Amino acid sequence: MTQYTVFSMFLIVALMAGMSLNMAVADDVEPEASTAVLETDQDRASYAVGMQMGASLLQSGLKISVEAVLAGVEDTLRERTPAMDEQQVQAAMMALQMQMMEEMQSEATDNLEEANAFLQENAGKDDVVSLPSGLQYRVVEEGDGASPEESDQVRVHYRGTLLSGEQFDSSYDRGEPATFGVNQVIPGWQEALQLMAPGAKWELFIPPDLAYGEQGNQRIPGNSLLLFDVELLEIME
Repeated sequence: MTQYTVFSMFLIVALMAGMSLNMAVADDVEPEASTAVLETDQDRASYAVGMQMGASLLQSGLKISVEAVLAGVEDTLRERTPAMDEQQVQAAMMALQMQMMEEMQSEATDNLEEANAFLQENAGKDDVVSLPSGLQYRVVEEGDGASPEESDQVRVHYRGTLLSGEQFDSSYDRGEPATFGVNQVIPGWQEALQLMAPGAKWELFIPPDLAYGEQGNQRIPGNSLLLFDVELLEIME
């Protein structure tokens, strides 16, 4: 398997992971109606595959030519002689990889600056506690009893958002609390949980180095400050 084929597979997985089919359209723009004719189950399944690919590419923010993408898909599926040889494809994919890495690095740099500015301002608020690690929290409701230890299992409700206000996870939305080991979560959570008592509700302000760092993950950009509403329900026996 060639290097560009491996990267192509990686890129497709990265683009499609966790992405929905919701496509944002400006309020004042009426979207064009599809002209696709879907008469068979195969037509409908094929169209669904195309929608998923299109949604992933749209949300990725990659600068692509729709016509060229469609041509590449059609030429491959119809087993035509491609317009690019293997060396050209490899060069193009490597260039795309470099572009993506540069954009991710630029975003991570901006996110770190925003995180530091927010934490500096937030530390000055009377009801915010700042710890030596950089973790900040606000007590919304006090709990009662002993705090969990690193080896304990806990049951919690939580909601996580980015500094922009975008929500990336919520046990409340799932309608069921989460259960996990204190030592199985990000460092900011580990530190906070061991200070909370059952019944406590806190707001956490977790700096990037206590969260997912410069790399981030599929839902969280690199160097993101994470905001959590956390409710410690109980320490599991």
